[in-house]
Amino acid sequence: MKTIIEPFRIKAVEPIRMTTAAERREKLRGAHYNLFLLHSRDVMIDLLTDSGTGAMSAAQWAAMMQGDESYAGSPSYYRFHEAVHHLMPFRHIIPTHQGRAAEAILFSLLGGKGRHIPSNTHFDTTRGNIEATGARAHDLLIAEGRDPAADHPFKGNMDIARLREFMAEHGDNVPCVMLTITNNAGGGQPVSLENIRAVAEIAHEFGKPFFIDGCRFAENAWFIKQREPGQQGRSIGAIVRDCFSVADGMTMSAKKDAFANIGGWLALNDDALAERARARLIQTEGFPTYGGLAGRDLEAIAQGLHEIIDEDYLRYRIRSNEYLIERLDALGIPTVRPAGGHAVFIDARAWLPHIAPLQYPGQALACALYEMGGIRSCEIGTVMFGRQPDGTEQPAMMDLVRLAMPRRTYTQSHVDYVIEVFAELARIKNDLRGYEITHEPEMMRHFTCHFRPLE
Repeated sequence: MKTIIEPFRIKAVEPIRMTTAAERREKLRGAHYNLFLLHSRDVMIDLLTDSGTGAMSAAQWAAMMQGDESYAGSPSYYRFHEAVHHLMPFRHIIPTHQGRAAEAILFSLLGGKGRHIPSNTHFDTTRGNIEATGARAHDLLIAEGRDPAADHPFKGNMDIARLREFMAEHGDNVPCVMLTITNNAGGGQPVSLENIRAVAEIAHEFGKPFFIDGCRFAENAWFIKQREPGQQGRSIGAIVRDCFSVADGMTMSAKKDAFANIGGWLALNDDALAERARARLIQTEGFPTYGGLAGRDLEAIAQGLHEIIDEDYLRYRIRSNEYLIERLDALGIPTVRPAGGHAVFIDARAWLPHIAPLQYPGQALACALYEMGGIRSCEIGTVMFGRQPDGTEQPAMMDLVRLAMPRRTYTQSHVDYVIEVFAELARIKNDLRGYEITHEPEMMRHFTCHFRPLE
């Protein structure tokens, strides 16, 4: 059949509070035009992030009842460890309360002033944790990945030639090489297995460890299976294992492709580095067999890892994003093409050319979506990435608005509502105004900064 249905049934529901445009206008003003500062009860369709916002399965809720809350050596940890190791065969698997905690531990050990860490595109918390140590985060994305309209099957790939030049230039000041799968900041675009292996080969050629930010590993594996020659007949689990077999470690937010509401891990092969990481974990997170998580959370992650590699689910997941992009394309709304794994990204800079990048067209669009339809989205552009380590500001690579789809949460009618809001917004888009920042913290400003609409 042409219709790809949700491969699940709904057992419990959560009410959505319906609001008016006038109410939302007042709520937006009270939140200083920062959608992160809204109360979630004032949001009708929440597409701010797919991190920890998905619906857990009946099997996950049942598994949580097995949660053993022993401080050390809980059987829940060993079930968690077995589930992770089955897909990512690293020597040391260290639980953390979420992905950014794993990043903080890793870069506290590998970062430092004068060091340079390359990736395809570092996301916000990764970049923040690197720069907090005094190190520099560098993005070496392929040219097609910097063009929202370019049609390329693996726009998340790292530029191999640039990586080799980078390694030759910075030499001993590179403590590791990173790769994000899928590439969130670049539109949720996948990385090919060939590219993962090539990045690993160059890192190892220069004697550097290779780490993967694996938050959306299953979605990335689905794209590999669909688009990369020679991968079509393979299972998702086998492709996942191949992706991580060439890496020396990984950071992971289990709030994405592990179907959990909280949790993450740091995985390593280096014994000495793992020992130092566990010492830091005990200081900041907890004992190495719980790492800031309850036993029930470890159980939910373990079950979620079994469910995420189901191909019926992944087919539905990716097709849902394709459906939304097709409808937006029919309205003439520019998006990052092709469809990504976890989100649909609107090219706000192209759709709102009358708003200059330093007047934050992505923020303008995100605020308008909320005011018109109660939809909360996320700016991925000059607000998030424009401020440089020296304090200056410049336009980001792209000005995007991310519609991140929580897993197993919304139905097609919710998506059709989003499309209808965009259709209404298209009629007034030339009237939208830019914004200026009136207050911002020193780091990762997009979470808490205040805005004011320009006259």
